[in-house]
Amino acid sequence: METKEILTKVKSGELSVEEAELLFRRQPFEEMGYAKLDTHRKIRSGFAEVIFCSGKADEHLLQIFGRLYEQDGEVFGTRASREQYEMIREKYPQACYDPVSRILKIEKEGKARKGKAAVCTAGTADIPVAEEAAQTAEYFGTAVERIYDVGVSGIHRLLSSLDKIQEANCIVAVAGMEGALASVLGGLADKPVIAVPTSVGYGASMNGLSALLTMINSCANGIAVVNIDNGYGAGYLAAQINRLACPGCLHPCRNHTGWEPDL
Repeated sequence: METKEILTKVKSGELSVEEAELLFRRQPFEEMGYAKLDTHRKIRSGFAEVIFCSGKADEHLLQIFGRLYEQDGEVFGTRASREQYEMIREKYPQACYDPVSRILKIEKEGKARKGKAAVCTAGTADIPVAEEAAQTAEYFGTAVERIYDVGVSGIHRLLSSLDKIQEANCIVAVAGMEGALASVLGGLADKPVIAVPTSVGYGASMNGLSALLTMINSCANGIAVVNIDNGYGAGYLAAQINRLACPGCLHPCRNHTGWEPDL
């Protein structure tokens, strides 16, 4: 529950002062023994905490998922397995799972998505990482244009979608192999490009290292590079950029130029 919502409920009589005090005492984090939930993250950054599901014990994941859902009325997890989804679904049947992106979530209905981010892939094999980026950006309120399989080996495919790409507030370029897509997009658009190297490729691609080095050493301007296969990081950054570019998408504590000035 957010600060404004707590205060509103105190004012209306739905919560007592003592109950509100208990809620505030849980903040800015909630101690769970095996985890410290960052319950103030949405207040600070505009986006709530997200769960990295892979490697978590079932009991821990279930309790963390539940507490974040109770806190915000929605919850988002990345790198989840189908087994983890089945375990979560037993208690939260409204949970949704996408086996391509491996995203596990409960999302509020009717959420507005504003602005636009273009998520592009070099090949079809890059789509799992691209979908992680696209669905992350969508969860955080950004409208996404998906433009898949437009790698440089058939650049006419990319050029046929250039208008859609240039209309976006930012561009996510997802590519394995040699990773050239990000450089091409950086030279064709006047918007920031978030480059995501993937581990797709043959032996000398070194599980994405080849694409990573290509993207880091790009001669095109306006390119930022995230870690190999880090679709979530790219989607989060795309949502932040879109929020700055799109009036009405900003965190309430900010105006269209950034942080409110100190007076």
